[in-house]
Amino acid sequence: MKIAIIAAMQKELKLILEQLNEYTERSLGDFTVYEGRLGNHDFLVSQCGIGKVNSALRTARIIEEFHPELVINSGVAGGVDESMRIGSVLVADRVAYHDVWCGPGTEYGAADGCPLYFRPYAQGLEIMERIAATEPIDIRQGLLCSGDKFISRPEEVVEIKSHFPDALGCDMESASIAQACLKAGVPFMIVRVMSDMPGGGENISEYQNFWSEAPARTFRVVADFLAQLD
Repeated sequence: MKIAIIAAMQKELKLILEQLNEYTERSLGDFTVYEGRLGNHDFLVSQCGIGKVNSALRTARIIEEFHPELVINSGVAGGVDESMRIGSVLVADRVAYHDVWCGPGTEYGAADGCPLYFRPYAQGLEIMERIAATEPIDIRQGLLCSGDKFISRPEEVVEIKSHFPDALGCDMESASIAQACLKAGVPFMIVRVMSDMPGGGENISEYQNFWSEAPARTFRVVADFLAQLD
């Protein structure tokens, strides 16, 4: 299977590339795609940039150029539920926008022409359930919400939860990557590790300190997933 793995930031990209034994680099416009093979799968790894527009544009371009059979977005997210902890891994079973409203008569969170929730690859979620039962890591499945803002204040978390009370995490790219995949007819998976807990008072320092520990657990989960994927 040909699989595209997309990360938002250079820090995340570096952690992914460290998992590949060897790869080649290919320039595609203003960004680089790293191509390699692991097990039975061909890989495309790239950085999409932070935010909804950056991630949607890069994802659409990668799909158009390389025709992957599956897109995996891997990286970090902020926890917005008390059940989550720094280091918990969230496998999105639904993805939504927390900052979209198209006006009267529309559903809050639904982008124009799209469902409220983007649904990941069903077989992939089943594989992730098996991994969660065997890995000594806190792996959850649940709702991940995206918006064009780094969430850092308690009132921002309250606003997200007012619309999506069952949300477990928030980020700035997952929903737009999911939307690009939906429009192209390509299945996707979202795997994010919690780097901070917005609203806890110290989430900016938590986020900064988190990187010194190199969140390799997210990418170990992805590697386990790929090993079980047909």
